[in-house]
Amino acid sequence: MTCHPRTRPAASPINSSDSSQHLLLSDLVHHRMPPSVRGALLRCVPPHPTQPIHTVWISDLEPERLHPGSILLSWEPSLGDGMDVTAHLRLASAEVLLASWPDLHGDWTAVVHPTLHEVIGLHTALSIATDALHVANHLATR
Repeated sequence: MTCHPRTRPAASPINSSDSSQHLLLSDLVHHRMPPSVRGALLRCVPPHPTQPIHTVWISDLEPERLHPGSILLSWEPSLGDGMDVTAHLRLASAEVLLASWPDLHGDWTAVVHPTLHEVIGLHTALSIATDALHVANHLATR
């Protein structure tokens, strides 16, 4: 899956009230999430861990933005001086806990990257296989 680069926002990534504004995850990870958001929405994760991960804030009022295969990252300060990070994966009929990483320090994007990249790739492959199976079943019943 190819991720398309997006431009950086002019506003502050933490205090931005525009949840449609594209942000770099690495700019967000050192701060608490704004109280008005549920998390950072990821639909694409580049293959190399040093490439930026683009995201948008999503609030509880925007459930329609969570399409199957989307990942929602959320984080809060841990009891130590790091962040407790959680990822949820949106499936066709539910949202499931994908992973949690306790007490991450600094720019933790490289830590969560492998899991996020592999799961998005796996979800894409399974979606294609499911579509192919539906087409094959349709053709078989003709």
